[in-house]
Amino acid sequence: MKKIVIADHHPITRKGIACMLKKNSDDYAIVAKANNGEELYNSLQEHSPDILIMEIDMPQINGINALRSIKDSFPQTRVIIFSTHPEEIYALRSIKSGAAGYIPKTASSKIFMKALKKVAKGGIFLNEELTSTFTSRNVGESSAISRYKKLSSREIEVLNLLSRGKRNKDIANALNINEKTVSTYKTRLLKKLKVDNLADLIHQSRMFQFG
Repeated sequence: MKKIVIADHHPITRKGIACMLKKNSDDYAIVAKANNGEELYNSLQEHSPDILIMEIDMPQINGINALRSIKDSFPQTRVIIFSTHPEEIYALRSIKSGAAGYIPKTASSKIFMKALKKVAKGGIFLNEELTSTFTSRNVGESSAISRYKKLSSREIEVLNLLSRGKRNKDIANALNINEKTVSTYKTRLLKKLKVDNLADLIHQSRMFQFG
């Protein structure tokens, strides 16, 4: 039986995952739930779970960097990212940073359980069908998608915070960098994504949402 920790700041999400897993109680046991970074790290230290199902954007969690930190500290725990963030922006970055699977929150319960089963068996899960569907209905934006895939993990984190309306000062505090560095990242993002101003940059980042 695999021990599981669920980390998400939305109570209904934690409850929903728990309900899905109840149908497979012989295979999975939820040993803890966390709604912020502190609770998550405490749960990992106390329970040493086999699998962590987590939202990458939650209080006291610093995105991709937090994922790397978790894998460094708890290498035996397999991590599934279950997130609202666009799959084609975050999925590959998450896998490269140590995650064993990435599931967008628009996925069906069937896809979720398929991913969990694969990760539990030692595999890596990426929802290729969803990515294919998204690309096919956005043919004209394929070049934009390829540009997003070339962004660094930190650039993606800055872009995500910008798309949520965060100011330079807020971003600097969230990522533990100075405001001048934030400005440098914004300049790089404008160049790499081939847009002329911040408004267009934010608009383009928000296009890559499922649903």
